[in-house]
Amino acid sequence: MDKAALARALGSPAVLGQSQFAFMRGNAFEARVKAEGGAALLELLGVADPQAALVPDLAAAGPEGRAARTALALREATGAGAWTLLDHPMLALEVAGSPAYLEPDAVVVHPDGRWTVVEIKSFPMVDGSADPSKVGAAARQAAVYVLALEHVAAVTKDASVDHSVLLVCPKDFSNLPTASAVDVRKQLSVTRRQLARLTRVEEIASALPAELSFDMESRSPGDLASAVESVPSAYAPECLSACELAFHCRERARSAGAVEALGRAVRGELGGLSAVAEVLSAARGESGDPDDPAVAALRRAARLRAEALGAKAPDAAVRRPGCR
Repeated sequence: MDKAALARALGSPAVLGQSQFAFMRGNAFEARVKAEGGAALLELLGVADPQAALVPDLAAAGPEGRAARTALALREATGAGAWTLLDHPMLALEVAGSPAYLEPDAVVVHPDGRWTVVEIKSFPMVDGSADPSKVGAAARQAAVYVLALEHVAAVTKDASVDHSVLLVCPKDFSNLPTASAVDVRKQLSVTRRQLARLTRVEEIASALPAELSFDMESRSPGDLASAVESVPSAYAPECLSACELAFHCRERARSAGAVEALGRAVRGELGGLSAVAEVLSAARGESGDPDDPAVAALRRAARLRAEALGAKAPDAAVRRPGCR
């Protein structure tokens, strides 16, 4: 299903992706890192003679063909005993019983058979450190690539996958590349748990109505909206940066007064209170179990807010010169 087209048909088009400037800057920086057979990238790894590294051709028809060609190139490189750079390889990972195809920026095969994921980002690394939130996002992304590589390494003799990925960024505010090793073992274990807990696609499909269809050519926007409504969703503000249907689901969550619209952290703190109306009622003391920690915290917060507003009320009535 084309979720972007479905979002447009529902009247909630997605606004995803980088700005054109950021996209062009990222592409230019990656091209510089990989120029001349990836010489700059291999130098960051400490390769004495980058020009001697192998750069196999990974072209093939379709994602399945590219994934098979990548797996073959990895096996050949592992036994070659030389540095090998795989530029935009294609990896396959099973997600909920369905194959997902992933394309890391690069994978480097060491002469001893180790495989290292390379993630190239255009945000700066100032004085050897970068924005922690951006580094964390890159680590989570790279951990998925590491997991996919492990499946290939499991059937490749003498191969092993590094649990530290190479993060390449511009040095300070220049266009010169610098690198830092990022340990992704924590993100890797989290990804494994999340994948293991996913409900398989066939189980989800079996629970849906037999007549369910997302065919945008034969169904009206109203029918499509009803079809989407029949599929459970778990909206969170983080969806806005990753899912094409996020704006539609946000509107659904707001219309229902669901606390999920306020974020996962808030949802977790509120326990069994799932609606904004319930939260406000509990805070006012109109409902809820006083022994419930969430209810007790809400009532205490409401008292503190009332006290703070009451202390500032006289000042609020004083108008400053020029104010209307």
